[in-house]
Amino acid sequence: MMGSETLVKKIPNDIGGDPAGKIERVEHELLPWEKRCHALADVLDYHKIINTEEKRRGVESLGSEVVGKLTYYERWIVAFANIAFQKGILVPSELAEKIREVEARYPAAADAHHG
Repeated sequence: MMGSETLVKKIPNDIGGDPAGKIERVEHELLPWEKRCHALADVLDYHKIINTEEKRRGVESLGSEVVGKLTYYERWIVAFANIAFQKGILVPSELAEKIREVEARYPAAADAHHG
């Protein structure tokens, strides 16, 4: 008979008890885009478009490999996009076009991101 611990799959952010190095806690001011991301989360929730539980599930569904490569707010952005795609609010080509428009306004930032 299997133990109950083998019946439950760990989600990507469930790292309790895993071997790891020391956690470096560094207080820092949020970057402007991180503040906008947080505000976006509040607006999406307020207007009942994407709620906190959906965002949490969206981040968890990214998988441990992706979660490990993204920063905290990058995870949120990817989760928001995936949820918007699933709900038919947005399609990937629309998002790609908007990204190109924004990158055209800030070529140095786009070069740094893609370089």
